[in-house]
Amino acid sequence: MKQYTSEQLLQQIHEYIGQLSYKRKPMGLYEPIEYVLGLGGKRLRPVLMLLAYNLYKDDVERIFPQAAGIETYHNFTLLHDDLMDKADMRRNKPTVHKRWNENTAILSGDAMLILSYQFMMQQCPAEYVGKVMEVFSRTALEVCEGQQWDMEFEELTDVTVEQYLEMIRLKTSVLLAAALKIGAILGGAPEKDAELLYDFGVKMGLAFQLQDDYLDVYGDPAIFGKKIGGDILCNKKTFMLITALEQAQEADKEALLGWLHVEDYAPEEKIQSVTALYNKVGVAAICNARIDTYYKEGLDLLEQVDVEPARKEELKAFVCRLMDRKL
Repeated sequence: MKQYTSEQLLQQIHEYIGQLSYKRKPMGLYEPIEYVLGLGGKRLRPVLMLLAYNLYKDDVERIFPQAAGIETYHNFTLLHDDLMDKADMRRNKPTVHKRWNENTAILSGDAMLILSYQFMMQQCPAEYVGKVMEVFSRTALEVCEGQQWDMEFEELTDVTVEQYLEMIRLKTSVLLAAALKIGAILGGAPEKDAELLYDFGVKMGLAFQLQDDYLDVYGDPAIFGKKIGGDILCNKKTFMLITALEQAQEADKEALLGWLHVEDYAPEEKIQSVTALYNKVGVAAICNARIDTYYKEGLDLLEQVDVEPARKEELKAFVCRLMDRKL
C-alpha cells in the first residue's frame, strides 16, 4: 500500500482546491470565496484528514472533496472571524469585508458554509454518510460555541484556565480532531481507532494553541511570522494572561489589571511591563509544561491506534514538525 508524505498530500490538495471553480451566478457572491480559498494557508486540516485516511487506504484522491470541505469550512470561520474582529488583513492581503464590504463578507461566508456541507457529502460512500455528517455537523456547531465563549471572555477578567482550555478545545482543537476522525472513518478504520485519532487531534490542538499563546510573548518575530505582543496589546485572554492573574501576588495582580484597563499607553512599554510580570510569576515554564503534557498525551494516543507503527510515522512526523519537536 502506497504511503504519502505530508508534502505530497499538501501539494495534491492545494492543486485540487485551486482548480475548483464556481460557475454559478452572481459572481459577486462567489468571487470572494475564490479569493479566500486562493489565499492559501497551511492546509493543516485537509492534510490531517488525508494522512488519517492513508493509514488505512492509499487512494487518497477519493476523499479530496471531503478534504476540500473541511478546508472550506475552516476558511468560512476565518472570514467571519475577521469581520467580527474588524481585522484589515489576512495572510498579508485585505480581508473580504475590506476588499468588498461587510454584507458581502456575511453572505459569501454563509455560502462557504453551505458549500462545505456539499463537499462533505460529495461522493461520500453511503455506508459512511451518517457517521461523517454527524462528526462534521457537531464540530461545526462546537466551533461556533467556542467563538461565542471567546467573545464573552473579552468582557470578563475572572476567566479560569479551565474555562479557557474548554474554549480553545471548541474553537480550535475539535476541527483538527474532526479532520482526523473523518479521514479514519472514510478509510474504514475500526471505531476505536477513529476515536483515538479524534482524541489525538484534540490534545495536539490544545498544544498548538498554547504554543501560539507562548510565542506571542516569547517568540522570535522572524520565525513566528508576526509581531510579538499582539495579544498583550489587545488584552486577549490567553493562557499566559489568565495564568498570571491566577498565580500573581496581590500587588502584581493589581499591576497586571492596571495594564488591562489603561487606555493611553506606549505599546512597547505595555508589552515589556506585562512580560516582566509574566516572568516574575513564571508563566513561561507553566505554559511549556502544559504544552509538553498535551503533546505527550497526544503521542500516547497515536501509539494506541491499531496500525503498524511504520504507517503512523508520517502523521507523527507531520505533527512534530508543526510543534517544532524532535521525534
